[in-house]
Amino acid sequence: MTTGLHRIRIVGGGEFSCGEDERVLLAMERCGSSDIGVGCRGGGCGICRVRVVGGDYTTGKMSVAKISETERAAGFVLACRVFPVSDLLIEVG
Repeated sequence: MTTGLHRIRIVGGGEFSCGEDERVLLAMERCGSSDIGVGCRGGGCGICRVRVVGGDYTTGKMSVAKISETERAAGFVLACRVFPVSDLLIEVG
């Protein structure tokens, strides 16, 4: 059961809803969208790498080989490891 639904918008793409206890990538799949690349879903492959342009979020563990600390500070994350705390605007690519 998802809590605190938030709107996730993709720059130049679609939008979908995501609960605070749901990973953004899994919410995208649940809603039938395909704007973000899907790989291992476990934080290791880096295919779902995105940049959060706006909004607040928390993350689970991400491979530093895929997202460095510098990149993380610039808003880059793995969508399979991001949980929204507010509405998010995400850039893919």
